[in-house]
Amino acid sequence: MLYKPRKINSYRRKGQSLITANKIKPEQWHISHAEAKAALIVKGYKVKQIKKIHCLKHQVCISYWDEQGNICSSFFSYRIFSRWQKEVEQLVDNCQILKDWKKLNHIMQYEFAYYHYFQEMQDAIYTALENRLSVLKLTSQQAV
Repeated sequence: MLYKPRKINSYRRKGQSLITANKIKPEQWHISHAEAKAALIVKGYKVKQIKKIHCLKHQVCISYWDEQGNICSSFFSYRIFSRWQKEVEQLVDNCQILKDWKKLNHIMQYEFAYYHYFQEMQDAIYTALENRLSVLKLTSQQAV
């Protein structure tokens, strides 16, 4: 009897997220209760008070009291925080050469395809990428 190995690689997503690529390390963020409450309210949750925040590598676990006094706990993506957008925009601004920008743009295409972003955040990041690309093209033309 012949052994036929499973094709695991064909099911894997191609590419990396910003966290996997070590571009952003949100597990080192010190998320305040006010910041977590604001992010959850924007997401549509009715939060009275944050009880506990536990940062993991790819997500954050937040326990909170809702308006009825119930204790709720769930895992959330770091992409719900405004700090995520600031970190991504800083990455875009730090691209000094076109090659770095292309790598970051590739990662961002993966991010937008596989993770949920608020539309405003996605538009702001796209704008930052486009602006940085035009600056890099202009500086490369002046260097020649």
